[in-house]
Amino acid sequence: MFLAWKEIKYAKTRFSLIVGVLVLVSYLVYFLTGLAFGLAQDNRTSVDKWEAQAIVLADEANSNINMSMMPQGLINDIEADEIAVLGKTASVVSRDNQTEAEQEENKISVTFFGIDSEQFIAPNIVEGEMFQEDFQVVADISIHEEFGIEIGDVLNLAGNDEQVEVVGFTDNAKFNVAPVLYTTVSTYQDVRFEAIDDSDEGRVSAFIIRDDDLNSVELDNEDLELSPISEYIEEIPGYTAQVLTFGLMIIFLIIIAAVVIGIFMYVLTVQKSSMFGVMKAQGISTKYIATSVVSQTFILSVIGVAVGLLLTMGTALVLPSTVPFAFNMYFILIITVLIVLFALLGAFFSVRTVAKIDPLEAIG
Repeated sequence: MFLAWKEIKYAKTRFSLIVGVLVLVSYLVYFLTGLAFGLAQDNRTSVDKWEAQAIVLADEANSNINMSMMPQGLINDIEADEIAVLGKTASVVSRDNQTEAEQEENKISVTFFGIDSEQFIAPNIVEGEMFQEDFQVVADISIHEEFGIEIGDVLNLAGNDEQVEVVGFTDNAKFNVAPVLYTTVSTYQDVRFEAIDDSDEGRVSAFIIRDDDLNSVELDNEDLELSPISEYIEEIPGYTAQVLTFGLMIIFLIIIAAVVIGIFMYVLTVQKSSMFGVMKAQGISTKYIATSVVSQTFILSVIGVAVGLLLTMGTALVLPSTVPFAFNMYFILIITVLIVLFALLGAFFSVRTVAKIDPLEAIG
């Protein structure tokens, strides 16, 4: 370690280039990881808030809540510890106190969740209050941060003469990257143009199940399908594809980082063949020299990933709220270890070169 550090301090420019490459690669990996995790979370945060174990959809919906529609009365055909009703539909809204041109320019894509405010999937309130009547909504706080919507604002629904009033805000409530507006089931049905049938109180999209033992949940209707929440999340449109795409990009970037630093260390080792030959002639063991090369790689990789991580954290502080960026320390730790580990593996190619150096040939 002593020899490795002394050489780094002596040849600052040369090793700064290696550190610079590592900083850029690690910064890119960390940043892509933050984007991937943030985007994935924006697809599912509203689902995670349920703290549920399963979801019941219409059998013909193929695990897609957008295609699921069933009578609300089917809740009586389900046996579970806790059951909550959910109506889901996508819509576009705009603030009422704007000109027609401003409304057209400032449209907001949202997801409506029709729920019973007394059931367990009701959101926590961070500002304002829970809706008390129809056409009142509790919105995800991002709609305030990104679009300036305030409590008391009235929102117009695109393609619909109805309006809703924002009475409260919740946090971490997005579905398919769109902010969620929680409202009553009857309001949801009006937004979805679904007439209410007194016999079954209209139609809903899903029933949310909270039960620690899913084997005990019974469905007394063949038109219903039970899916664990973990499996349902994977079926959210675009979720799995996004996770796999970013995951493969990150893995390849880590491999590229290892190859790059391995090449740098190999070239440096070859350039120093004569010096290593002299050291061997003086009786310095191959093991000591090899350890110095590996230690040097370790120091450079640690410095590089540390600076890259700091740059990523600094970037996160100035990113606009519209960018879906989020840190996960578990992923950060894994990526840091992998970059350093692969860099060390790349350095072992240099170790082989050191072991093959003949003192007489190197000096000559």
